Amino acid sequence: MQVATIRGWEPIAETFTLTIFLAGFALSLSLILAIGAQNAFVLRQGLKRAHVGAVVAVCCLSEAVLIFAGVAGFGAVATRAPWALEAMRWGGAAFLVVYGLRSLRDALTTTEALDPDGSARQSLRAALATTLLLTWANPHVYLDTVGLIGAVAATHGEGRWVFGGGALAASVLFFALLGYGARGLAPVFARPKAWRALDGVVGVTMLALAATLASGA
Repeated sequence: MQVATIRGWEPIAETFTLTIFLAGFALSLSLILAIGAQNAFVLRQGLKRAHVGAVVAVCCLSEAVLIFAGVAGFGAVATRAPWALEAMRWGGAAFLVVYGLRSLRDALTTTEALDPDGSARQSLRAALATTLLLTWANPHVYLDTVGLIGAVAATHGEGRWVFGGGALAASVLFFALLGYGARGLAPVFARPKAWRALDGVVGVTMLALAATLASGA
């Protein structure tokens, strides 16, 4: 920023930059804290210790692409292709219904406790494919990142990239804590009832999100 080149104004410029960064951080964190399909899946992977690093990395990279696409102004481009959002809306709703029903089935039939070696039963390809679907097939992700974050970032002018950096930092921190911090809950999920409760919550959440997508809300 130009003010940074004026002697004596460096502290003001640094404070201004930090303020923008924290604003992006706060907005992104407030959007991502809500329980959603992607968050529920990352939590489950963390509890099972199944390909956690790869799943978290895909989530963070996806967030980076979406957030900086919004900052670059691609939100306006997306509005010119409403058919694409419609296709993703219905495709995402269908996927969430299937995933939600499967979770509810597990909630009614699961008799095993947490298996720390559960990753051996799930391929890396399957984990990454599910992560990508839960991330990119949900139109709400585009509304939050490309749309809302991009729109707010634009109000900061030259500081919009700093705002985007703050938003991405919040996402990276959240997914890392969710994926790796879930291990602290392992003792709780040593009981089958805890797994059934989690599957039940995930199933209901997925179906609720599917209904929201289908209704166009």
